[in-house]
Amino acid sequence: MKRLLHPLDRYVLAEFWKILITTALGFPLLVIVIDVTDNLNKYLNRNLTPGQIALSYLYWIPDSMFMVLPAAVLFAVVFSVGSFTRHSEITAAKASGISFYRMVFPIFLGAAAVTLFALALGEVVPVTNARRNEIIQEQKFTGANDRFNFAYEAQKGRVYQIATLNVARRFISGLEIVRKGSGPNYPTYVLAAQTAQWDTTRRRWIARNGDLHIIPDSTRSIGIHFDSVYDNDFTEAPSDLTTNPRSPEEMRYSELSRYIAALERSGGDANELKVERALKLAIPVTCIIIAIFGAPLATSTQRGGAAYGIGISLATTIIFLMLIQITKAVGQGGVIPPAIAAWLPNVVFGAIGATLLARVRT
Repeated sequence: MKRLLHPLDRYVLAEFWKILITTALGFPLLVIVIDVTDNLNKYLNRNLTPGQIALSYLYWIPDSMFMVLPAAVLFAVVFSVGSFTRHSEITAAKASGISFYRMVFPIFLGAAAVTLFALALGEVVPVTNARRNEIIQEQKFTGANDRFNFAYEAQKGRVYQIATLNVARRFISGLEIVRKGSGPNYPTYVLAAQTAQWDTTRRRWIARNGDLHIIPDSTRSIGIHFDSVYDNDFTEAPSDLTTNPRSPEEMRYSELSRYIAALERSGGDANELKVERALKLAIPVTCIIIAIFGAPLATSTQRGGAAYGIGISLATTIIFLMLIQITKAVGQGGVIPPAIAAWLPNVVFGAIGATLLARVRT
């Protein structure tokens, strides 16, 4: 690395990393302090020990850090480049024949490294979030008695599409079971029933008043109407159906992709989950986009000082987060494709950053 980077490169990169690490660790700690203030009584009412509460917040650090990494990169870029500008270090570099692009290249290299780190962190976050929810007993205290219009991905390639589930009555209204087969010996079938009731003796569901369609291959289909039928593989208890699916924050990219595919097979609306899946890639890439945007912006004034840098960083972060929430809602509503909704903020800020970078005096 020393052979690849000149002394000036190492100096620029060191200044960038100092601010980045401070910000990336400081923001999550600030969020944790705010959350402790708001929720400490709730956790104590759940009879959680101080050690459990502290451990839950330790598991929460990856999630909070994942969301603030783009803002941390922006702060690091604005303050480091702004410092170089105020102390005439960029002017001295230009006088030595080093262009602005070449001087800030190590910063872009650092932002690319942060992007790779954020992608890896995004795969760790679901594991730590699930562990945190176990510690603070989130499911126990927030479990709902009813669920509406959801899909449940079971084993053996089976998907349950349920209109209404009432846990207290152990009752389902509007049930569809889809099993994807592999041929005549293990055919695909679709079971649709108006209602289903949990049998506490047999520990399985009995479906009533429906139709069973068996599809051995692409040329044949067998339809059977039934008054009642047991599905021997439908053994998930009513309470089990309320714990699955997990939230997008508790699923890795591949797990979320499998669930989206299962939801679409059963006819469910997966736009919201598709946006969340796309954001798992879009947010890490934001680190590079925000560096391209922030570097020329930090040179726009030489006398603003720290207050100017903080103002620019906070304003940009707020606008960016607002844009993400707006496009996220639009994508979830199906107005625009989910992938475009997730990537649109990056496209907008990337275009503005490229324009500013092209117009900066080199």
